[in-house]
Amino acid sequence: MAFQTEFEFTLPKGYVDEHGSLHRQGVMRLATAADEILPMKDPRVQQNPAYLTVILLSRVITKLGDVQSINPRIIEGLFSSDLAYLQDFYRRINDTGVPVIKAVCPKCEHQFELEVDGWGEV
Repeated sequence: MAFQTEFEFTLPKGYVDEHGSLHRQGVMRLATAADEILPMKDPRVQQNPAYLTVILLSRVITKLGDVQSINPRIIEGLFSSDLAYLQDFYRRINDTGVPVIKAVCPKCEHQFELEVDGWGEV
């Protein structure tokens, strides 16, 4: 099995572009050391450390619907619930490599982890 470096996601609400089009499907790649280090030099991050999330996500999201270029302005335009979802998704894929949820069988109460395809779809 090949090492997976890109993960598909579906935003809970979606990004609405300047034309009113909704974009929910996307792809996020694993972060590199540079993705986490280089934004620290950005003046926006130095002035407001919370902005690190915006820069970081704009670097690792490689696709969002039909949006041509993912940049900080796109991430700034996300609904707060979508931003929270992407922060959690980032942690999941970079900590474990695969989005998983913990589950319990309702009949036998066996606990297990389940890989989630289409993470975030409703």
